[in-house]
Amino acid sequence: MAKILQFVRKDPILLLIVAIPLAALAEFAHWGELWVFALSALGVIPMARLIGSSTEALATYTGPRLGGLLNATLGNAAELIITIFAIRAGLLELVKASITGSILGNLLLVMGMSMLLGGLRNGWQSFDRRHASNNAILLTLSVIALVIPSLLSHYIGPDDSLEVEALSLGVAGIMIFLYALGLVYSYKGKNHPVETPMKEVQVAHHAPAWSLRTALIILAVSTIGVAYLSELLVGAVEPVVAMLGVSEFFLGIILIPLIGNVAEHLVAVQVAIQNKMDLSVEISLASSLQIALFVAPVLVFVSLFMGNPLTLIFNQFELIALIAGVLIAALVSSDGESNWLEGAELLAIYLILGLAFFLIP
Repeated sequence: MAKILQFVRKDPILLLIVAIPLAALAEFAHWGELWVFALSALGVIPMARLIGSSTEALATYTGPRLGGLLNATLGNAAELIITIFAIRAGLLELVKASITGSILGNLLLVMGMSMLLGGLRNGWQSFDRRHASNNAILLTLSVIALVIPSLLSHYIGPDDSLEVEALSLGVAGIMIFLYALGLVYSYKGKNHPVETPMKEVQVAHHAPAWSLRTALIILAVSTIGVAYLSELLVGAVEPVVAMLGVSEFFLGIILIPLIGNVAEHLVAVQVAIQNKMDLSVEISLASSLQIALFVAPVLVFVSLFMGNPLTLIFNQFELIALIAGVLIAALVSSDGESNWLEGAELLAIYLILGLAFFLIP
């Protein structure tokens, strides 16, 4: 217990854990859906951090290869759990928006903030151009595969037809197979972006000195905590949308990705400020790859078993934003250098897209 308290003192974001009992109290005492939504969202943030920290601790016992597999699988656990509950509630547009928002958030918000603050602190920063370009190319190909059903569905049939659903399932299966190939490749001793983010976080921040039993307990408790908070969060979405006048689409594309990934985002910014731009760029690009190659396809199959089939049919706003975000990331990483102005430009694009998504009814 003393070690856990010491870890909390070293990581101030874990202080948000007080939001968890408050969220439960807001639900049972009927404080209102807005309070339930806000407190549940805040409570997910430290739980996501603990999932990552316990996974890092487990990796010290399993070895780097199995640890990399754990990190690759659980790196986006919080967001995956939230979207599964959203699928169960039938909020499929929220789920697809969160997929888009996660990719854009990593490429524009996280990379932009990292380059801005890192550039202001250290001036011109450099990173491995070849490695970053390879990751950007792989991300481009992954996103193209992700949007192909949207581009071709009109020639196949209605969005809710069996043919379009079969196309989405086929694309999802192929993408999971590619993800598995990436993990196999990493087991051969080569770094591969699908299992890099949390491994790089572990390099930048030493894993907590927990016993194997403590790490397993914290992983189980934090996962259950995220599941409970996700149920509260998703249950309050529709009342909050009606109350605030914002769209379900805006919540999915901006807020949900931030809730599930803010801990990892902060690490990317911190290492950029420490002039470790290679790690920062790697985290941003590889996190987007995990969303495209693993989270989105898994959700397609999960939705099928839950009786609310999710197809990879994105609206035109999501398609334009995805293509633009990937192209911008590829251009920025092509020269292997960054500065604060490039970071400001990436953030400006993210804010412009956020404003447009906010105004979409």
